Amino acid sequence: MSGIAFILAGTLAAATPLLLAALGEMVVERSGVLNLGLEGMMALGAALGFIVVFLTGNHALGFLVAGLGGAVLSLVFASLVLGFVANQVAAGLGVGLLGLGLSSLVGKAYESRTVPGLPRLHLPGLSDLPLVGPLLTQDIVVWLSLVLALGLWAVLAHSKAGLVVRAVGENPHAARALGFPVIAIRCGAIAFGGTLAGLAGAYASTVYTPLWADGMIAGRGWIALALVVFGTWATGRIVFGALLFGALSLGELSAQAAGVGLPSQVLASLPYAVTILMLAVISSDRRRMRRTAIASLGQPFEP
Repeated sequence: MSGIAFILAGTLAAATPLLLAALGEMVVERSGVLNLGLEGMMALGAALGFIVVFLTGNHALGFLVAGLGGAVLSLVFASLVLGFVANQVAAGLGVGLLGLGLSSLVGKAYESRTVPGLPRLHLPGLSDLPLVGPLLTQDIVVWLSLVLALGLWAVLAHSKAGLVVRAVGENPHAARALGFPVIAIRCGAIAFGGTLAGLAGAYASTVYTPLWADGMIAGRGWIALALVVFGTWATGRIVFGALLFGALSLGELSAQAAGVGLPSQVLASLPYAVTILMLAVISSDRRRMRRTAIASLGQPFEP
């Protein structure tokens, strides 16, 4: 039961950086752009957020700088794919590598340093409940990420702005013929996705694991990319997928603590193996993929 309580208590926190990055990437892909630089944007946000929190002790300022850093890096990507009509896969990989390199450069002097995390919010009458109580005792960023997911679902499904973004992703030429500024909309979506990636990285380095170590993002950006496909570009499914992979990452720690007779490398690879398996299962359903996929995803747009 202690292992179950540990997993329940930490699932939301472990899922939060994945959820933030995946929600941002969902908006980007809904607009018809594929951004493979998510890992680098998260890494840069993690480094900048940690440095600011370490120097000032202000988490809000750290998240602000991290979000700006992710947005600036995403605009470099936007200038390549929207301004110069570069290949989105190559540009995304290049910008991702740039972000990883910059994070190593700016964070070198802060290697192995630590910062205080955010306090958890105790809900009167709920935080003391057995099993469920630890799940509900989370920091404010966890709750804000869930509110953000609900807000994005409402905007994309029930607002004119969401309809315009979806229209641009499905048929940018038709959207332009109707008078919508396709390039500006896609640029805004990319900047929004980069901002959330930076925030996700800052949460990972200043709250979830409040220390800086080069490479600490450790593939979370790629898992977030996989979550968007896993969730078939639907907000609710992406939230479920983030919670699932958050629980899997904690299950590895619980298994090691319980003395499960498997090498630690096998347990550590479990979330990534499940990611590959789920993508294979989902991709095999061609009918669903055709029904939910974004028609112009990854295709260059030239007015």
